[in-house]
Amino acid sequence: MLKTWLAGLLACASLLGARTAAAEKIDFDQGVDVKGIVQSLQAQVAAETAADKAKAASWTIMVFVNAKNNLERFGLLDVNEMEKIGSTDKVKIAVELGRISGYDSSDGNWTGQRRYIVQKDSNPSKVTSPILQEIPKADMGDWNHLADFVAWAKKTAPAQHYMLIVWNHGSGWDKKIKKSDLVINGISYDDETGNHMSTPQLGQALAAMGKIDVYASDACLMAMAEVAYQVKDHTDYFVGSEETEPGDGYTYDTFLGPIAAKPAMSALDVAKVTSKAFTAHYAAQGEAATQSAVKSASLSKLATMLSGWTQAVMTANEAAAVKNAHSQTQEFYVSDNKDLLHFVQLVDGASQDATVKSKGAELEKYLANEVIAANDITGDSMANAKGLAIYLPSWSFNSDYNDLAWAKATNWAQFAQWVKGLKPDVASR
Repeated sequence: MLKTWLAGLLACASLLGARTAAAEKIDFDQGVDVKGIVQSLQAQVAAETAADKAKAASWTIMVFVNAKNNLERFGLLDVNEMEKIGSTDKVKIAVELGRISGYDSSDGNWTGQRRYIVQKDSNPSKVTSPILQEIPKADMGDWNHLADFVAWAKKTAPAQHYMLIVWNHGSGWDKKIKKSDLVINGISYDDETGNHMSTPQLGQALAAMGKIDVYASDACLMAMAEVAYQVKDHTDYFVGSEETEPGDGYTYDTFLGPIAAKPAMSALDVAKVTSKAFTAHYAAQGEAATQSAVKSASLSKLATMLSGWTQAVMTANEAAAVKNAHSQTQEFYVSDNKDLLHFVQLVDGASQDATVKSKGAELEKYLANEVIAANDITGDSMANAKGLAIYLPSWSFNSDYNDLAWAKATNWAQFAQWVKGLKPDVASR
């Protein structure tokens, strides 16, 4: 109320300031210190704003659980894991859970989308948190709907800091042709609508929802330079997996528990906890897994440094060193995805060119110390997963790559084609 009244008073003061020279001779204020009153009220508003901020939660963890596919049972399990911790005054857990018929009939076999602020309970097989909003039908593969969920979560559970997790299948940036059908890979596949979000659309979603302190993909193969760069201006830290994730994905109780216990965590701390909790769970089960966190503010310089290094490699015509490195670099379930730092290390180790080695040494140091904020791996097969994958195709180059912000900011498209002896696509940088 005070803020509204002050806005009206400031408007009146503005009108008074527009008086003519003749009118200025009249004392409209009649001795009242209007300026002092306004300044006092402004101070009160600032104090109220600070008090409102102090009352807000420290963190709201927003989880977009698109279980409208064959992962449905894991979606229900994960929300139940969240209920082991539940929301507190300082840490809120906002969820949208989507289901369709045909995959899992537990917990009432309901369909559609439900939104919750997750509450603690002891029932591991039923989501008991109050349903705050029920949406009979929506497209969880539409980036606009993701942005709508975040707007709802921010309004319903305001906080000083926000983390967004997109939960679903994932496959990095790539597009592929399979069995004559165009399968566009990205994240958040909705089997009911047949839609999902491409990497550019994920960037659109984050741009529309306002700043997010930490963005994470509880999905396969998303820790790629191309994906992180697409969202870098809208989140401080980007968390994801270079490799495929086991079906159970994040273990939400072991991830959320430390945040609830220490709500004053920084964004970096939350990103690190997310990464470590994931791999610790699968290490205990003897499964290979990767999870890493990337500092968004470092990605613009990475683009510049990498372009300088790749140009030096091509100028020196280090084809033999690159070909050997390409075959030995840590790769993932999608073989066109290679670990970036491991690749640079292998090329630099074999190169005889002083410029390549000098630029490479700087690039390796920057990647390890400034870009990769956390890197947690388990399993011998992931020994050279160092935190960030990149597209380096073994066969043909996919020209859809040129639509990515990363491709427009770097010469990587040209380099990737040079590696395979291909003529660069005319649309590439």
